[in-house]
Amino acid sequence: MFSLHRLAESSIRRKLQIARSLPVSYKIELDTQRGPQGLTAPPGYVLDHTHGKIGRGEAAFDAAKSALRQWKHFDLGWVRVANPEAPIAPGEVIAVEVHALGLWSLNLSRILYVIDEPNRFGFAYGTTPLHAERGEERFLLKYDPDSGNLSYDLLALSQPAHPLAKLAYPYTRSLQHRFARDSVERMKRAVSDLKL
Repeated sequence: MFSLHRLAESSIRRKLQIARSLPVSYKIELDTQRGPQGLTAPPGYVLDHTHGKIGRGEAAFDAAKSALRQWKHFDLGWVRVANPEAPIAPGEVIAVEVHALGLWSLNLSRILYVIDEPNRFGFAYGTTPLHAERGEERFLLKYDPDSGNLSYDLLALSQPAHPLAKLAYPYTRSLQHRFARDSVERMKRAVSDLKL
């Protein structure tokens, strides 16, 4: 899972194939579909909720949906989706590559559900055993046609799974917070770029 070198494309494909037959790596109901209201972190898990305004208007909502489908919210320089051709669909396995502290890690998750409504679009994934963390994360766009505001909402319940993630827990927590901030900023830029 952790390496001093970036994994070759063939290794990533093999890990994706393995992950397709694996269950999620947690045994309890995390229920991110409920949203942050009334959601409590189970013992041993932390709850993270980050949201930000990323644009205005229906064109911005369309651009944001397109950006999410292209995995732009992971296109951060130090994080990327290693299989960007994967559609946002239940059951799809996503390989997220992270480069931090000179180490590369590949983390595989399965899309659990998709939200595709007139004013909301997003999905959540659950980690497989081939992930440094254990839990669920939801990515959701919300468009308010009355105000015209478009927001991007990240909701996660997680705990460290890999021994290195446990050992460096304060640092892994800082990476989780950095990812949320960077992802919101990336979506703002993506919406602005795609609207042009």
